[in-house]
Order: sequence, then C-alpha cells, then structure tokens
Amino acid sequence: MSFEIRKIVSYVEETLIEGGKATDTPVTMVGLAVVMKNPWVGNGFVEDLKPQIRANCSDLGAMMVERLVKLIGGAEKIEAYGKAAVVGADGEIEHASAVIHTLRFGNHYREAVKAKSYLSFTNKRGGPGTSIQIPMMHKDDEGLRSHYITLEMQIEDAPRADEIVVVLGCADGGRLHPRIGNRYIDLEELAAEKAQ
Repeated sequence: MSFEIRKIVSYVEETLIEGGKATDTPVTMVGLAVVMKNPWVGNGFVEDLKPQIRANCSDLGAMMVERLVKLIGGAEKIEAYGKAAVVGADGEIEHASAVIHTLRFGNHYREAVKAKSYLSFTNKRGGPGTSIQIPMMHKDDEGLRSHYITLEMQIEDAPRADEIVVVLGCADGGRLHPRIGNRYIDLEELAAEKAQ
C-alpha cells in the first residue's frame, strides 16, 4: 500500500444505560481510524486526484474493513455502519473526500456486511484532537431511525496539517430504547392527515 500510515487507532464504546434505564442488550460501537500522510499536500492544486485513488484506496479499504470486523467480533454482528474523514489544515476537504467517497474504498465495507444502504459520512477539516463524528445508519434500511447513531472519538495528535484521518464506524445495534418511530410510520401518518 502506498499511502503512508503513521498510526492506526481503534475505539470501542459499550452503552449499558440510557436515560437512566438499563438494557438487557448493550450496544457496542467501534471506530477504526487510520492516520495517513496526505499524498496531495505540497503539490499545489492537483487537478486529477484519481491516480492516488486508483492506486491506494482499495487496499486501504480492505485493510480497514478486515481490522474493524475483527474488533467487533465478525461482520454478521454489524447492524449500523458509517465512515468519516478529517483533513489537516494544509489539505483540502476534497482530499478527505477523495479517499472515502470512492467505490474502491467503500465497496469493501458494503460487501463484507452484505449491506444495501449507502454509507453515511462526514468529511471536514480539523487539527490535532478535533472531534471526529461517524454518523451511522442501518446497513439494510435507510429509514430505520433506531439505527441513526453517531460515534464520536478523537485522536490527540491527529490530524497534523499534512495528514488525513480516515475512519470506519460500526455498531451491533441501534440506540437504546428507541421510540420516535421510523420514516415509514411518518409517511403513513402524514398521508392520513392529508386525507382528513
């Protein structure tokens, strides 16, 4: 793999109580971050980002998915998923997007978990210690609001100005005690209201 990786960081969070109410089934969220040198920094405005994408994004995606799946205990446990990227101050948001918004990167994840939904995402600029949010949704159903969850993490020394932090997130369930319904219930209710 040609991307220069400085470190790989993992984060695991298990929620047992929400709103003062315990659950019989805790929800585990996992984040896996790669801190890499931004390959486009220092080259002025790069018109064509695709050579680096074609050469490196597939290998990066495959490696990250393999590690993430191991952390949560198997692809079959993943119900919700998402991705994020944070570019350092010397880079462009487009550099972060170039890594994560390509099928060469994302298809490894979708195929591993047999997903139907698109990967929800964030991409932004930030400095060392910036908050990294990985929004997630159900891997098979974009309208299932119980799985609209966000994993938040940070890396104290990343991204440096010439780096990109690339992150994959997953969860083995949705929010504890979901009770706002879903998109389909809303559509039915709105249709019923219009019919009155």
